[in-house]
Amino acid sequence: MRVVLVSGGVISGIGKGQFPVSSSSGLLLKTAGLRVTAIKIDPYLNVDAGTLGPLEHGECFVLADGGESDLDLGNYERYLDIQLTRDNNITTGKVYQAVIEKERRGDYLGRTVQVVPHIVQQINDTIERVAKIPVDDSGAVPDVCIIELGGTIGDLESGPFVEALVQLRHKLVRDPESSFFNIHVSFVPLIHGEEKTKPTQHAIRQLRSSGLVPDLVACRCDASLDQATINKIAFSCQVDLDQVIGVHDMETIYQVPVLLEEQGLLTLLRKGLDLDRLPLDAARKAEGAKLWDLWQKTIDVPKNLPPVELALVGKYTSHMDSYLSTVKALEHASMHVKRKLNLTNVDSEHLEESMLQKDPSKYKAAWAVLDKVQGIIVPGGFGNRGIEGMIATAKFARQKKIPYLGICLGLQVAVIEAVRDLLNKPNATSEEFHENAETKAVIFMPEGSKEKMGGTMRLGTRPTHFQVGTEWSKLRGLYGGLEVIDERHRHRYEVNPDLVDELESKGFHFVAKDDTGNRMEAFELKDHPYFVGLQAHPEYRSKVTRPSPPFLGFVASSAGLLDKVLQEMAAEKVVVNGHRF
Repeated sequence: MRVVLVSGGVISGIGKGQFPVSSSSGLLLKTAGLRVTAIKIDPYLNVDAGTLGPLEHGECFVLADGGESDLDLGNYERYLDIQLTRDNNITTGKVYQAVIEKERRGDYLGRTVQVVPHIVQQINDTIERVAKIPVDDSGAVPDVCIIELGGTIGDLESGPFVEALVQLRHKLVRDPESSFFNIHVSFVPLIHGEEKTKPTQHAIRQLRSSGLVPDLVACRCDASLDQATINKIAFSCQVDLDQVIGVHDMETIYQVPVLLEEQGLLTLLRKGLDLDRLPLDAARKAEGAKLWDLWQKTIDVPKNLPPVELALVGKYTSHMDSYLSTVKALEHASMHVKRKLNLTNVDSEHLEESMLQKDPSKYKAAWAVLDKVQGIIVPGGFGNRGIEGMIATAKFARQKKIPYLGICLGLQVAVIEAVRDLLNKPNATSEEFHENAETKAVIFMPEGSKEKMGGTMRLGTRPTHFQVGTEWSKLRGLYGGLEVIDERHRHRYEVNPDLVDELESKGFHFVAKDDTGNRMEAFELKDHPYFVGLQAHPEYRSKVTRPSPPFLGFVASSAGLLDKVLQEMAAEKVVVNGHRF
C-alpha cells in the first residue's frame, strides 16, 4: 500500500491550496503509468454533504453510486479521470455511525467503546479497504492512494483522524512493500513586500508534534518564492531544499500540475514512494506519457482568444463554489472550442419584478447583463427564492433565441415558463414551491420522502433514452447519436407527465426520457439555436480533457461554432472521444 497524505496548516483552505496539490500529485503519478485513487477526509459530524447548505460548504458533488460528497471528490474525478464511490469521502459522522452500529450489534463484546482504539481503527480499516477499490476501466487495484485531510492540523475535530494517520504511517513505513509520503500545504503571506515564513514554521512544528513528518512542504503564495525564503523554510523546518516547493497563483488552476512537475514533485514522489520497485509494463508507461501530452496540449490555449460571453443565473451566486462543477464544465468546453470564458454571475432574485420596486439599480443591472451575453445557463438549486427570476430568464432566452442550458432546476423552470406561456396556464408552478397549486408543471416524485432529507432524492447514475424520431436533436448529436446515455442525477421533483403531450404539440419536445418512459429527462426546441434542458447533472462527469457534451454544445452554440462541433462529432464516428456518457 502506497499513500500520499496531503495535510494543511496555518489556515483552512489556504487559498484552495490542498486540492490542487492532491489532484496534481495524482495526475503526475498517472502520467508515470500508475493507477491512482483518492480519499477525502472531512472532520465534520455530518454523515455526508447531502444536507449541507451550498452557501456554507459549496456544492454537493454526486458520485456514480449516488453518494453525496464533498466537492473535492469532483476535483479528483476531473483531474484523474476516475470514478469514485461514496466511501471515498470519509466523515466523522460516517465513522461514528459505523462504530455505534457495531456497538449496538454487540461486536465489541461488552468492552468500553473509545476513540482509541475503536474510532481510530474504524478510520484505518476504512482507508485500507477503500484504497483497494478499482476506480478505472482496468478493474485493477490502485497503486497509490491520495488522502486529503480537510481542515487544519491542530483542529480539535480532526484529532482522531490525525491519530489514525499517525498509526497508518507507522504501519506502512515498517512494511518494505509499502510507503507513506506526507505533503504538508502551508501558507507564505506577503506582508509589506516581505515573504513571511513564521506561519509555516509553526505549522510544521504542529505537524511534527502530532506525530506526522513532512516529506514535502508545499507553500501557497502569490508569486514564485524567493530562494532565500526556501532556504529559510528548509533550515527552520528540518527538511532538504528540494523538499520545499512553491505553489503560486497561475493563470488557470489546470497549469498547477505543470508548475509542480517543473519543481520536481514527480521525482520526489518516485523516491518517497519507492516507485522503482513497482514493475510497470511498457503499455502503462506509454499510456501515462500520452496522458501528460494530452493534458499539456489541452491547457496550452493561445492568449488573446476571442471571448464567449455567458451568464449564470442562480440562487447561490454569492458563493460560486456552490456551482463549482458547472463552472468547471464551462471552462472545459471553452478550452475545447478555443474561446476565453467570460462568465457573469447573476442573482436570479435581481431579475424579479419585486426587485424593480425594492432596488431598481440591481434590477436594471441584472437585465443589462442578459441583454449583452451570448448564452445563458440556469443550474440546479432548491427552494422558491429567486424562482420567478429564473422563469423570466428562460422566457427571455426562448423568445430572444439566445442559447440556453437548463440543468435540473433549470429544466424545471423552463418547463414552468412553457406551460404558463405556450399552454396559457399563468398560474403554473412546481409542487416544490406551492403544494396546492392549481396547475403543477413539476411534481414530487412518488418514491421520494418529504420527511427525511439525507439521501432520499433520486441520486447517482441513471439511464436516459433518446426517443424515436429525435435524430434531429443537437443534444443527441453531441452524444455521438447514442440511443442511451448515462448521467448523474440529484432531484426529488420531476416534470408532470400529464402535460407532456400538450407541450410537445406546441413544439416543446422532450427528446429523452427515463427507462420507464414516464419521467422526462431532456427537452429541446427545434427552431432555436440551442434551447436545451436536462434533469440530470452532466457537469459532474465533465473532464479537463473531455468536456461534457451538453456543456460543449452550449458553449459552442454561444460562440457560433455548434455546427462545426457537430460535424467533428459525426466525422470522428466515435462516441465522445470513445467514452460512453
